[in-house]
Amino acid sequence: MNQIQTLSASDVVAAADRIRPHVRRTPVLDLEIDGRRVILKLEYLQRSGSFKLRGAVNAMLDSASDDHVVAASGGNHGLAVATAAALLGLPATVYLPETAPEAKARRIEEAGARLVRHGATFAEAASAAQKVATQPGYRFLHPYDDPAVVAGQGTLAAEVVADVPGTDAFAVAAGGGGLTAGTALAAGGRQVAAVEPEGCRSLHDALAAGKPVNSPVDSVASSALGASQIGAVAFGIVAQYGVESVLVSDAEILGARARLWEECRIAVEPAAAAPFAAWLAGRVPGELPCVVLCGANADWTAG
Repeated sequence: MNQIQTLSASDVVAAADRIRPHVRRTPVLDLEIDGRRVILKLEYLQRSGSFKLRGAVNAMLDSASDDHVVAASGGNHGLAVATAAALLGLPATVYLPETAPEAKARRIEEAGARLVRHGATFAEAASAAQKVATQPGYRFLHPYDDPAVVAGQGTLAAEVVADVPGTDAFAVAAGGGGLTAGTALAAGGRQVAAVEPEGCRSLHDALAAGKPVNSPVDSVASSALGASQIGAVAFGIVAQYGVESVLVSDAEILGARARLWEECRIAVEPAAAAPFAAWLAGRVPGELPCVVLCGANADWTAG
């Protein structure tokens, strides 16, 4: 699975078979809010607290020669790698920027990985991690720019298609693009809305430029959606499948997060509320869309 152009829905099917013993098939919630029906995919109930476990497990199983896995993350990918490594009996080191939430750092260490704080941004942490991963037997596992990771993330959408075949669109949070691209592969032609904060809009800017470009990172959801540039793997897929970028403000994200709590007693991190914010604002297509609640790795009081 090392050629971008060969990545297809069949890779998602293979990933689903591969990761099934290690991940949860998360439930869906069919409900009506403000007179409109919506499907919520409760992926925040996934082991490690986010969808990222799917891609991490698939990538590790797809390359069984790893002796030591190294990752860089704003938090969720690092926790997924730490959890996956523990499940598969591999040592792992996770580099986190100094700005990453303490709740995520604590959980990474509790999962058994070695944690290294480095730099002020994900890019600085990733640079340090990649240098360490040049050692023999070490592998740098990218959080989104890896075909095996993208295929693993797509298993989430494949479950929705199987469980609620009447779903006609998806709304997912977009950071580096791994979940967006995987969803496009597995959606069976359904429209995919990639929801981004106004201050973290790497996909939006890439679509406007026709290629991945550097974008600012400034949002309440930046610890999870703070990729300064969409991955090349993801961009090739989203451009091919006609994925649309939908922007939401930080105020809309926090409002949607509060609404999820008030309506359903669902407590998610800000990034996971972004697609719901877009749906509340009427910016998600479809008569029966699926809004993916992708993670809950934040302390509620801390944001």
